[in-house]
Amino acid sequence: MGIDLQTITQLRNQTGAGISDCKKALDESNGDIDKAIEILRKKGEIKAAKKSDRETNEGLVAVARDGQKAAVVVLACETDFVSRNEDFIATASDYAKKLLITPEFDFKAWVEDSIKAELVIKIGENIKLADFGVIEGAVLGVYIHSNKKTGAIVALTGGSEELANDIAMHIVAMSPKHLAPENVPAEELEKEKEIYREQMKNENKPEEIIEKIIMGKVNKYYEDVCLLNQSFIKDDSKKISDLLKEAGEGVTIGAFKKFSV
Repeated sequence: MGIDLQTITQLRNQTGAGISDCKKALDESNGDIDKAIEILRKKGEIKAAKKSDRETNEGLVAVARDGQKAAVVVLACETDFVSRNEDFIATASDYAKKLLITPEFDFKAWVEDSIKAELVIKIGENIKLADFGVIEGAVLGVYIHSNKKTGAIVALTGGSEELANDIAMHIVAMSPKHLAPENVPAEELEKEKEIYREQMKNENKPEEIIEKIIMGKVNKYYEDVCLLNQSFIKDDSKKISDLLKEAGEGVTIGAFKKFSV
């Protein structure tokens, strides 16, 4: 059968193989693109690496759970069209399930090979593993935003799943960097103080007044970057620490992480 130029071009765009190699593979597969891709892979003609320098600003967050363990995988791609592709979504979900049962170091090597050898060829875009992680805890909260481009997991030592889910949603909205003030690295805090001092350099205030102002700004900084110090997005009269106290004695946040494309 005659193979039209449009089909040859489509195969070339998906694989990076040469025009003549694409035509031969299509002739051999009677025009079946999927079979032609297999033929090219077997012959080592796939040039997935050529796509690796393309920007990947779209993608999705996929999560898998098993009891007290949750795994998240973030796949980045070039276009929103691909991020909504059923094969892309299903593969991201499969990767998250794989992460549940695979050590993180081994998973990274495995999934990057899978993306390069299979997914990039199948989808036809540059695709990257943007982030991944596993969190375990007695009570897990998971929230994935409706656009599937950002999400969070939080593990509590007690309380309810509803509370954990609310805190996960809060994390997506407010992007805390640390759990509590004592978790802020000393160098980060000193950098902030230095910025505040520089801001007040020409105000001619007494040193003791400057230090009081700096402490006030530091406390405000804690409210911005520390989860426990942040006002809850559903009720700004309460801080996250207040929610934990209301949930009962001994309820704490063991771990949390936000994931984004």
